[in-house]
Amino acid sequence: MALTQADPAKLAAARAAVALVEDGMRLGLGTGSTASVMVRVLAERVAAEGLTLRCAATSKATADLAQSLGLAVESLDDIGWLDMTIDGADEVDPHLHLIKGGGAAHLREKVVAAASDRMVVIADPGKVVEVLGAFPLPVEVLEFGFETTRKLIRRALEALELGDHDVLQRLRGSDAVVTDEGNLILDLHLGAIPDPVALARALSGIPGVVEHGLFLGMCDLAIIGREDGSVVELARDDIDADMLAQEGE
Repeated sequence: MALTQADPAKLAAARAAVALVEDGMRLGLGTGSTASVMVRVLAERVAAEGLTLRCAATSKATADLAQSLGLAVESLDDIGWLDMTIDGADEVDPHLHLIKGGGAAHLREKVVAAASDRMVVIADPGKVVEVLGAFPLPVEVLEFGFETTRKLIRRALEALELGDHDVLQRLRGSDAVVTDEGNLILDLHLGAIPDPVALARALSGIPGVVEHGLFLGMCDLAIIGREDGSVVELARDDIDADMLAQEGE
């Protein structure tokens, strides 16, 4: 896909994020449709300015794309630590909590984000929500004991009064979606998640759950692109300062 064909809002967010990249950075590259636009914008800038970067990819698909565009991709362990990760999101709430995993890469995305000094999220306005949960929450699970894990997830949802919702295996056609790590995906169709922290804690405590798509307190900056090419930036520092001010009133 040429950048001229990219969605204007995604392209605006990608360009604003790539503008934050500095020569010599160790950079995490996200996965998904918006992240793929960012990788193309990044490759364009690297070629134009001769930047030297060390990049870690969050999926095989992203690694293949980045390398095909001339970006240097290494393993996360070889790089050691990252200055910044740029990634997309399926939902972003006012606290910069995220749902990720629409591309079935949230395990690697979370590992890479956690190994970064800064996580920058790029999105279009349709990804901004007041309450997380309209987008089905992805949960990566082991193939071993798959149905047992699904039963335990349902019990956890019932304990949080979220039990009357579908917990569906993700398929591509008639075939199970298999992650880069060889695991399966369950999508939790919850509609709304009133307490993401409690749900994240419950899911993380279930044997068989490898990782869930709730990214809480990890995003430092969200760049929301608009159709007219402008962007809105939401910084976690500003949100934290506002919360402290409200508590002091």
